[in-house]
Amino acid sequence: MVERKEYLDWLIQWKDENVIKVVTGIRRCGKSTLLYQFQNWLTQNGIVTEQIVSLNFEALEYEELQDYQKLYAYLKKRLCTDKKTYIFLDEIQKVNGFEKVVDSLYIQPDVDIYITGSNAYMLSGDLATLLTGRYVEIKMLPFSFKEFLEITNLDVQNGFLEYMHVGGLPYVARMNRTNEKVETYLEGIYNTVIVKDIEERQIRKEKDLNKRNITDIFLLKTIAKYLASVVGNPVSIRNISDYLISNGRKVSPNTVSDYVEALIGSFIFYPVDRFDINGKQLLKTNRKLYIVDLGLRNFILPKNKYDLGFSFENLVYFELLRRGYRVMIGKVGQTEVDFVAQKQGIYTYFQVTADMSAKETFEREMRPFLHIKDNYEKIILTADRLTIGNYNGIQVKNLMDWLLDY
Repeated sequence: MVERKEYLDWLIQWKDENVIKVVTGIRRCGKSTLLYQFQNWLTQNGIVTEQIVSLNFEALEYEELQDYQKLYAYLKKRLCTDKKTYIFLDEIQKVNGFEKVVDSLYIQPDVDIYITGSNAYMLSGDLATLLTGRYVEIKMLPFSFKEFLEITNLDVQNGFLEYMHVGGLPYVARMNRTNEKVETYLEGIYNTVIVKDIEERQIRKEKDLNKRNITDIFLLKTIAKYLASVVGNPVSIRNISDYLISNGRKVSPNTVSDYVEALIGSFIFYPVDRFDINGKQLLKTNRKLYIVDLGLRNFILPKNKYDLGFSFENLVYFELLRRGYRVMIGKVGQTEVDFVAQKQGIYTYFQVTADMSAKETFEREMRPFLHIKDNYEKIILTADRLTIGNYNGIQVKNLMDWLLDY
């Protein structure tokens, strides 16, 4: 079992703080395993087992507790006297009205609450209203390349090729992989997210009569396929609508917007805003969307729709998120910088390309950096090793080296 160190350290850092700890992320990215690892850490550091209450609402044995009143009564009985009780509620979005339970537990003395969910909508609506300022969230991702190598024991070169092909979902890394088995597993994950998690999102939106229903699964998958094919490109509701119309399907922009929101809410796609580097402000148009796992992208797309450069870009985006950056697309004059990564007020600029060895490519990737007036770090990541070096302060690094150097 790979220790998800960054996430585990985050839970340890927030232990006993008077806020609810929320772990979100796509289904099967390792949220339940993280809670298990943290519970082990607690028992190794002086917490006795009766202080830990852990429920996973995907397990049939806890189905009766999906009634929020029964759940609260059960948990209230398990609270310890004169010492802290650590409560773990896994996939809590299955409990309709769970926010009432969480809010009531929060005001109890000596209770430390940890919840997970596979849908971003759990943090909107009533929960957000009740718990504003009283919870912290960490968004969990599939394995990094470094974690993938740790569990597969592959060498760097073969491991990178495999990671690009099958992605980083933890069970994919652990299984005895064949193309057929990987595809079958990813199909199950994809269909579960598309149907089950988005259905749960609908249940939580029933009170809001102004919200439209996500009922056409074929349309949802069509939009997901389109978004997977344009990873790394600016995308708008108009783009998607035009694509659907060209394929004989006319839908309203509002419907398209709702379906895109559902895909983002289930953590399949992550939206990235554009940022004016010189003006240091966000722009409102032409955001990009990246897919959470390249294995899922390879499953969704027809095999003739694969683009290595954009796959590298997708990889770098999520690695920057893992490293704690806020990530944006950079605009400088008429040119674009692939990523502006910001942490604690410091910016780092990134370009990503498959190969820098051609003179035209080298000049193209360098060009945007020449228009940036500040002195923040500028890095180009490439799969080739011929161009590695420092060019007047612009660093060219090998992508695999960079992924492992953390």
